[in-house]
Amino acid sequence: MENIIHLFQITVATSVAYVWIFRFHNVLKEFELFQLSDLIRNFVGVSKISLATLIIVSIWYPSLTLIPSLLMGGFMLSAQFFHFKVNNPFIKHLPSLLLLILCSVIAYSSF
Repeated sequence: MENIIHLFQITVATSVAYVWIFRFHNVLKEFELFQLSDLIRNFVGVSKISLATLIIVSIWYPSLTLIPSLLMGGFMLSAQFFHFKVNNPFIKHLPSLLLLILCSVIAYSSF
């Protein structure tokens, strides 16, 4: 079970880092569609990359697992809200929904 949780942690962290580093043009489009400011976008980006780093580090330091996974899950829940707000099709909801589920499992496993 521990190996599966580590796989989930790596999946969440690499997915978030990939989107915010290599697919930033998509992030720009989405935040414009959501009508959120550049300041909020930058805050979310820095926070998500920091949390992704902490989620990876928590593989070696398990006491760090709960807070970063809950906060990342909060960002994914917010993403779900904004996707619903602009009436995006379900396929647009799917990545953040899957990451929300993974974050929930990671957080639950840290108890």
